[in-house]
Amino acid sequence: MPDVHSLVNEFVIKLNKRQLEGSKTTAKLTAELLRSFISQLRLPHSNQAGALIDAVKEVGEKLIAAKPVELAVGNVVRRVLHIIREEDLSVTNAAVGGLNLASESDDEDNNGEYDHPVLSASAVAAAARNALRPPSLQTLLDDIPHSAAAPHTSSSGGDSEGKSKSADSLRRKLKHDVIEAVNELIQEISTCHEQIAEQAVEHIHHNEVILTLGSSHTVKEFLLAAKEKNRSFRVFVAEGAPRYQGHAFAKELAARGLQTTVITDSAVFAMISHVNMVIVGAHAVMANGGVIAPVGLNMVALAAKRHAVPFAVLAGVHKLCPLYPHNPEVLLNELKSPSELLDFGEFSDCLDFGSGSGSPLIHVVNPAFDYVPPDLVSLFITDTGGHNPSYIYRLIADFYSPDDLVVRRKSAS
Repeated sequence: MPDVHSLVNEFVIKLNKRQLEGSKTTAKLTAELLRSFISQLRLPHSNQAGALIDAVKEVGEKLIAAKPVELAVGNVVRRVLHIIREEDLSVTNAAVGGLNLASESDDEDNNGEYDHPVLSASAVAAAARNALRPPSLQTLLDDIPHSAAAPHTSSSGGDSEGKSKSADSLRRKLKHDVIEAVNELIQEISTCHEQIAEQAVEHIHHNEVILTLGSSHTVKEFLLAAKEKNRSFRVFVAEGAPRYQGHAFAKELAARGLQTTVITDSAVFAMISHVNMVIVGAHAVMANGGVIAPVGLNMVALAAKRHAVPFAVLAGVHKLCPLYPHNPEVLLNELKSPSELLDFGEFSDCLDFGSGSGSPLIHVVNPAFDYVPPDLVSLFITDTGGHNPSYIYRLIADFYSPDDLVVRRKSAS
């Protein structure tokens, strides 16, 4: 089996070199990498959850720093951290319940002959805290008075040994349960397109005109799923300059039997009055319900708002980011090569060689993304169903812990 640190370094290099394209692919590979890392990690006997969280944060820092604009990487890292906290709480509660039941059984068997103290009120209160700040199992076990663990007779000594073995078994169970939960996360990411596409018939109806921009695999599966349910509709595809991914996207739809029309991006306002619904993909969905999407979509959203056309965004849950656009950890955009706008041969004619510096007389800015504010979005369609922008914060609370919003290891004291 390859060394896990080598796998991490190779993945970081791929992110740095932009060799991974697409949020879904990147998210899935990130989850698989973290699963391998956790499976090979040696954990201490005590405070396993804390050690596991610190180790995952250390790797997560490297992955996020390698490609900050790919927010899906940070999302998956935070999801895994949340999984660890939830599984630790589950194991802790199971241990507390087992110890309490064993203590009650001892009291009944000995008819009150010996006083076996149970967990203190503070330990029980700690176990009842919510999943965002679960107590460690070692803290709860250490809170048991020493007299409870000391054997009074040979019989009670055997019972204490059984309790200890049971607690050790629960500790070992944590790592196994975390890996199983990460497997479920990988499956969720893998099937998100299918889960979203199943909802297509609820949103696309006969004789409607749908507008989209650029190219999105999620949107393609969504439209094709509606066609397979015998929905007859037409699709306007804005070409998505300057990469013109809409051209190939339109050919794919037409090849599958959809009535498809290609329009220029500048014609969106002119054509929006003929549209019944806008359906687009997203690069990321922020905590406030705002969307980071391919460049040009803010213009489409404004046109839809102006003409009261519903604007639906398709996004898997792995694209939900618990951060806000103003957070310093968020990189909202990146600049693509100027060659997508101007050929380098043409650009060379615009260099100032007279001054000897060869500095350009014109500058080219080619952003990759737009930010669409939540008030321009009508509906989010995720693999968990349809949601209003105002509900995104609740979804995020289900999948992330506040302690993990900033993925950073504790500084060594």
